[in-house]
Amino acid sequence: MKRGHGGGSALRTGTIVVAMVGSLVAVAWRQPRALDALADLESVRREHEILTAEQVELERRIQRLESRSRVVPEARRRLGMRMPDAREIMILPGAEP
Repeated sequence: MKRGHGGGSALRTGTIVVAMVGSLVAVAWRQPRALDALADLESVRREHEILTAEQVELERRIQRLESRSRVVPEARRRLGMRMPDAREIMILPGAEP
C-alpha cells in the first residue's frame, strides 16, 4: 500500500506538535525549580550581608576593647596596676642582640 501525500504531511505535523508539547512540558517543569533556586540564592545573599555586617561590628568591638584607652583603665580597676614611678624602674644589663 502506498501512502499519499496527506499521510506524510500528517506525520510531520504530528511530530512537530509532539515536539512542541514536549518542549512546553519541559519548560513548565523547569520554571518552578528555577524560581525556587532564585529564591534560595536571594536568601543566601541576605544571610551573607547580615553575617558580613556582624563581622564588621565584631572587628570594631575588638579594636575598641584592645585599645590602650580601654586596656589601661581596666588594668588599673581590675588588677590594681599602675605606671611605676621613676625610682621604681630598674634597667637590667642584658646581652646585646
